[in-house]
Amino acid sequence: MTRKSQPQRSRSYDSEEHERGACEWCEYALVITLATILLIGVSALTIFWTFFYREGYGWADDIPEKQFNLHPTLMIAGFITFSGFSVLLYRICRCFRRIYVKLLHAIFHALAFPCIVIGFLAVLDFHNKKGINNFYSLHSWIGFVAMGLFGLQYAVGFFSFLLLLICNKGTANFRASLVPIHAAFGVLTFVLGVCACLTGLTEKALFTLGADRYSGLPDEGVIINAIGVAIIAILAVVMYILSRNKFRADARDMRASVDL
Repeated sequence: MTRKSQPQRSRSYDSEEHERGACEWCEYALVITLATILLIGVSALTIFWTFFYREGYGWADDIPEKQFNLHPTLMIAGFITFSGFSVLLYRICRCFRRIYVKLLHAIFHALAFPCIVIGFLAVLDFHNKKGINNFYSLHSWIGFVAMGLFGLQYAVGFFSFLLLLICNKGTANFRASLVPIHAAFGVLTFVLGVCACLTGLTEKALFTLGADRYSGLPDEGVIINAIGVAIIAILAVVMYILSRNKFRADARDMRASVDL
């Protein structure tokens, strides 16, 4: 009786394990799909808003506002789209060896870096041309801190990866000690980037449309709000992924990633 029940119990456990594994993979695929759509969609929607309502882009142009238009587009691309992909790839990518995941992580950060720099220079030059004071608003303060942390994170990540290439075994413990610090400040930088983008969109809506017109929710106001909601949705998805240990590489993979 006992011997017969053991195979049945074993088959039951295998079935539950298989079902649980299938559900986890469905959740994994759904979250990745949703995150990809949101990360690409928010930049696409920003570009649409700029061309349809703000007359496109420019630099040395008779219309300084076209130069300013680079600021929201590039900051959203840098702080949200490219940084979001960088965070998610490092967290949940299971298709490649960890060394290649690190390389992809660095590539997306490298794509975000010029976006943030050019976006910052665009608004700084626009303010100087228009005689507008710099760094007076909460948006600019948050953005300045986010840029500083992003630059620091990029330097630390590059330094760690350089040590990996030069002296792998000898620096393994040091690089392993940097991982939790780098990860924590990476999340903080992403959250600050989200805050900077949201406050910047609010400023742009109020300064451009005016409080009275914006309160009437014109079509452009709806688009600006939709961009903000998409950014909040991205933050929610990223935080959900970071909170799920099932998406994290297991301990052996993490140890291997330090040695690779």
